[in-house]
Amino acid sequence: MMMEMDGIAGALILGLVIGLSGALAPGPTLVATIRGALAEGWAAGPKVAAGHAALETAVFLAVVAGLGVAAGSVGPAVALLGGAALVVFGGMTIRESRTAVLEAAPAGTAGNPYVAGAVTSAANPYFWIWWLTIGAGLLLDGLAGGLAVAGAFMLGHWAADFGWFGLVAAATAGGRRVMSVGQYRLVLGACGLFLILFGAAYLWRAFA
Repeated sequence: MMMEMDGIAGALILGLVIGLSGALAPGPTLVATIRGALAEGWAAGPKVAAGHAALETAVFLAVVAGLGVAAGSVGPAVALLGGAALVVFGGMTIRESRTAVLEAAPAGTAGNPYVAGAVTSAANPYFWIWWLTIGAGLLLDGLAGGLAVAGAFMLGHWAADFGWFGLVAAATAGGRRVMSVGQYRLVLGACGLFLILFGAAYLWRAFA
């Protein structure tokens, strides 16, 4: 049996922490945020996050609909894939933290930040792998407590995206750094460690 989220508050906090681990990771959406901020200022951050969230909303609805129909049959498989993926993504995050930087080449046009947020997410294979494994598993846990719990998880997840991308855009537009390279790598590494530990605990409780 899969681990159930401890109510709405627990789902919200879990969504925030898991979401922050993903938002912090270097990738095309982070690059789009920095380039957008260089072109139009701090507002690019929330716009990129909104484009990203729009795509995730569609994925969320599709996952909930599909899992709601076949929750009993797919539960163990999703638990295994989700827990294993958390551990793998955690290891990848720790590896990336060794060389990660908060920079983006200013060359080229930033384009529409809403579109950039959606397109960079859709074009990133890790986005789909995450949602088909980790995201699906956590949403299934949330659905065990009701749709409100699953929705709270998504709100926490989006709060992390809007908060981080907004902070990065504001700092970039003001010519400042959100944090030093060393601090960024340390925080990213800590997020990776959290993913590994949570994934291991997830697997243990799911199949204990």
